[in-house]
Amino acid sequence: MNSLRSFFRTFRTDYPVLSYSLKRTVTFLSWVPVFYVISEHVSYIGVIDGISMKPTFNPDFSTSKDRVLLWKFNVKKLENLNVNDVVFLKSPINPNQIYTKRIKGLASDLIIPRYPDTRSKALIPLNHIWVEGDNIHSIDSNTYGPVSTGMVVAKAVWILWPLNRFGPVPSSGGRECRERFLRYPAKSS
Repeated sequence: MNSLRSFFRTFRTDYPVLSYSLKRTVTFLSWVPVFYVISEHVSYIGVIDGISMKPTFNPDFSTSKDRVLLWKFNVKKLENLNVNDVVFLKSPINPNQIYTKRIKGLASDLIIPRYPDTRSKALIPLNHIWVEGDNIHSIDSNTYGPVSTGMVVAKAVWILWPLNRFGPVPSSGGRECRERFLRYPAKSS
């Protein structure tokens, strides 16, 4: 033990620049696991690409991609998801792709789908959500039906880029599709 201690003492005095660099490197490397755990389980920065959420995200599609702060912690629990939250989820069609959609209905909600779905109403099963893009031409639950909450990867909470739209993710967009909130004309007898 003494020989190891004397080696480091000699190393510090003989190579002060190298000693400083080594200390900085070890300090930096000690933080790598912390950043990894945070990005895998708590929060990270995501990029929104495409037009399915236009105009909420990427309103000027040709010039930039929006960057958002994503919250991952406990996001798969239904009680942590609300109507109009914007979520990143695995595509039910191709699980290697990640979609950005707005939650429009939760478990037990009765939904009025739009074209191309031919059903007149859809009841969302337990632990599922109904998602739609803010753009009417989006591929969403109207195409593939309700999505399991297990497919949700993260919830978008804050727009980071572009700076002129820096702030919380807008809590409105898209259409209302829950039957109890839609107003129908009274039937005449």
